[in-house]
Amino acid sequence: MFTGIVTDIGRISAVEERGDLRVKIACGYDMGSVDIGASIACSGACLTVVDKGDDWFAVDISAESISKTATGMWTEGRRLNLERALKVGDELGGHIVTGHVDAVGTVVGIESEGDSRPVRIQAPQSIAAYLAAKGSVTVDGVSLTVNTVEDQADGSTIFGLNIIPHTAKVTTFADLETGSEVNLEIDILARYLSRMEKVRSAA
Repeated sequence: MFTGIVTDIGRISAVEERGDLRVKIACGYDMGSVDIGASIACSGACLTVVDKGDDWFAVDISAESISKTATGMWTEGRRLNLERALKVGDELGGHIVTGHVDAVGTVVGIESEGDSRPVRIQAPQSIAAYLAAKGSVTVDGVSLTVNTVEDQADGSTIFGLNIIPHTAKVTTFADLETGSEVNLEIDILARYLSRMEKVRSAA
C-alpha cells in the first residue's frame, strides 16, 4: 500500500533479460533499511526488491507488467518516481494507492500558468468512468487531484491536472512532454463504488 507521495527519484542504471526483465535502479534510499522482498512503487508500479547494494536495488519485471505500463519505461537511463511501502503510523499525505497500473494514458497538452504547469492527459475508455473533477488519480505514482474532465466521442476522457513547482521538482514530471505515456491508477474508492453499483443494478 502506498500514498502517492514520491520520496525519491531513481534512475535505471542497467537492464538485463533473464526470462523476466532484471532492472537495476540507482536511488538515494538508505538501503540498509530496505529488506529483500520489500515493495517499492516505481512510477506507479509496485515491484519487489530482489537484490540491493548501498545505493541501488534490483527488481524483476514480468512480460505482463511490461505490457501494462508505459512504453519505454523500463529502459536504461529512465528516471522513475519512487515510494516505499506505507508503514503503520505513517502520514497519509496523498490518497490510498495500491501500485497496480490500471491503464496507460497519453499527455496531450502542457501549458504554463504562473509558476504552475497545467497538464492534460487522455485516458482510455476502460477507466473513463472512474475519473471525476476534484477526485484523485495516480499518475506515474504521484497522487494528484483531477481539475477537469472532458469526455470524448470515442469513449476516452481527457482530464486536466495542475502541476505546482514543488511537485515538478520532486518528481519526474519535469520530463513530461506532449505525447509522453504515463501510468495511471484510479482511486480505489471509485473502483469499489463502481462495483457496488454494478451489483446493485444486476439485482
